[in-house]
Amino acid sequence: MRFIHLADMHLDNAFKVLAMKKDLGDLRRLEQRSAFKDAIEYIKQNKIPYFFIAGDLYEHKYIKQSTIEFINDLFKTIPDTKIFITPGNHDPFLKNSFYNTFKWNENVYIFNSEIKKYEFEDVDIYGYGFSDFYCTNSGIENIQIENKNKINILIVHGALNSSKAIDASYNPISEGELKKLGFDYIALGHVHKANYQENTNIVYPGSAISCGFDELGEHGMLDVELEKNKLKIDFIKLDKRIFEEKDLIITTINSEEELVEMINSLPLNSCNMYKIILKGNKNFQVNINNIQKLINQENILKIKDFSEVPYDIESISKQNNLKGIFVKKCLEKLENNEYTEEQIKKVIEIGLGVL
Repeated sequence: MRFIHLADMHLDNAFKVLAMKKDLGDLRRLEQRSAFKDAIEYIKQNKIPYFFIAGDLYEHKYIKQSTIEFINDLFKTIPDTKIFITPGNHDPFLKNSFYNTFKWNENVYIFNSEIKKYEFEDVDIYGYGFSDFYCTNSGIENIQIENKNKINILIVHGALNSSKAIDASYNPISEGELKKLGFDYIALGHVHKANYQENTNIVYPGSAISCGFDELGEHGMLDVELEKNKLKIDFIKLDKRIFEEKDLIITTINSEEELVEMINSLPLNSCNMYKIILKGNKNFQVNINNIQKLINQENILKIKDFSEVPYDIESISKQNNLKGIFVKKCLEKLENNEYTEEQIKKVIEIGLGVL
């Protein structure tokens, strides 16, 4: 069988990371729609019979009725494709959610918080979704495959093998638990970085389009061909932009003017969004706000200063003066894990610049 696996579209996202650039959020929301339309067109052209959306199709807090109608109108253009949606933590199946109140096209199947199975001739499709913005109990252990001779697929939104405390609120599930269930394919959503490998059938497609600089590289969906004991996955790019980070060594320059000139001369792809990271030793005080105003590269959204003033910290800490006492206190806080090394370096740099 063949299907498309997509997740984390986040339609009508606020795109707060783009707020510093006028109209960029609106543009990105239009690009979301364009990407989703491209996904539907791909399904139509390739006559793909199943479409799995593993959560966070839209943002419950910001979603407009017109966007829901846009989605459903696209679903109507692929009437022979069965569409399965499992609500995630950004689009939970609430009493007032569009999943519950809107009249969806007849080829759309939406899971709620109860584990449910849909039976077809060639496949059984299981799933469940979020009924609130948080889910601490996965209920995975309650799933039992009824016919192991058929292809069995599970669609779920959740945090896999995460040690982060915050992920305990987002349907925490373990790979070990999932493997015990015996599914032929597990279509996951929630993690925005794609994760699909030859030796596993537990798959994240990543976010359909990038939501910011914590989601670098290409984004899209997966075209999957599945048989018993055989799996083929192809990545289909949907996002026409890429969020990129570029390191810039500033050791050889001596002024903000030179830095602005260096940034403006960077060979950047006009379609992509950039974060510039300043590194190396600095020979002048860097004012990021000034630099951001003076550069003419419109697609540079952020500049981060990780460069360092070349102080001999160890030597200064041994000095019997105000600077020495200050640095010694900072190093003590680092040893006690009160702050990160990066934070302490920045405090020392600012402090020594003042003293």
